[in-house]
Amino acid sequence: MSFELFVASRYLFAKRKQAFIYVISVMAVLGVALGVAALVVVLGVYNGMTTDMRDKILGANAHGVVLSYTQSAFGEDPEILDRVGAVPGITGTTPFIYSEGMLSSPGNSAKGIILRGVDPVSAPKVITMLRQLQAGTVTALTELEGRGIIIGAELAKRLHLEVGSRVNLLSPSGTKTATGYTPKIKAFEVAGIFKTGMFEYDTSLAFVTLDAARKILGLPKNFLTGIEFTVQDVFEVDAIAETMQKSVLPPFYTRTWTEMNANLFAALKLEKIGMFILLAMVVLIGSFSIVATLVMLVMEKTKDIAIMMSMGATPAMIRKIFMLQGTIIGIIGTLLGYVLGLTLGFLLKRYQFIKLPENVYTLDHLPIIITVQDVLIVGASALLLCFLATLYPSRQASRLNPSEALRYE
Repeated sequence: MSFELFVASRYLFAKRKQAFIYVISVMAVLGVALGVAALVVVLGVYNGMTTDMRDKILGANAHGVVLSYTQSAFGEDPEILDRVGAVPGITGTTPFIYSEGMLSSPGNSAKGIILRGVDPVSAPKVITMLRQLQAGTVTALTELEGRGIIIGAELAKRLHLEVGSRVNLLSPSGTKTATGYTPKIKAFEVAGIFKTGMFEYDTSLAFVTLDAARKILGLPKNFLTGIEFTVQDVFEVDAIAETMQKSVLPPFYTRTWTEMNANLFAALKLEKIGMFILLAMVVLIGSFSIVATLVMLVMEKTKDIAIMMSMGATPAMIRKIFMLQGTIIGIIGTLLGYVLGLTLGFLLKRYQFIKLPENVYTLDHLPIIITVQDVLIVGASALLLCFLATLYPSRQASRLNPSEALRYE
């Protein structure tokens, strides 16, 4: 053990005459610990909420889509689906039709919806929520011979529907008659009900077969809005989309989930930075306590410092003693904060004792995902603040004049 570390540990852990300085030291450790623990837990909750939201979005949508600048492009190029599926990294593809409509129930309740025509065979391999229906099955779309429809749980609740209920689907495309514009209306049977936890999906999304969508919308036989695809690694989707663009060529183009939800995730990232800065203020308060502790300790140990300097200790050694003391306080506080934060995070994940209202949030409990990267960043930030807090007191201690300090001793 070096001389500086030995003296720093003695000053830190030995009993002092001034109990007030000891109390401030303890408060500094607790301040750092609470700040670190708060940062670990809050960033873990942020990661949990963001991951859950991303999973919900990707559960209702594919990782990317291939679209066209012209309406007839997919019908004129029947091999486009095979070319998309042949791109390295693609794990699933399915064609789709996207439109709007209105759903009305026998009780005369009506609701505008986003209508998606899908292939009942390939769509569940791409759209996760079609494999996890709350009621009914995707295969019922085929079994009902084009008369089946899958709707969200909130939409079913609003229109008082359940599996087997009859509904009418009104198409925005219709025919012009002598009495005016007449929309197309077709009767459907509820084949399944899904629940994503995302209110906008559960209240406005409905699935029918491709053929049923073409008939109700008055579209050509081979018409498609686009092709949805999934990839093995969702974070590599942009690179895969660039490779795919070389295969599909114009008028086709690709869009990924990161592009279509860029504003949402950019806002969430900004919130994370804001929360980190806000909670880092708690650690900063703890570091102010370190400044007060070291300043008072320098005042208390003036004679000791003078004696050490008279015996040959250099100003750099004195400065290092007090820098080490503040750093030790930071290390103890950071480690204690890790214990508190990781323990609380484990309890939140294991027992889920903080419940959330399901009609407000996308899940019923507080999610938490603590990553090694966040833990290391929090620890490094706390130690840096604690180290910076030692600079002024240690500099003042190293500038002490031994003769002035011992003049009246």
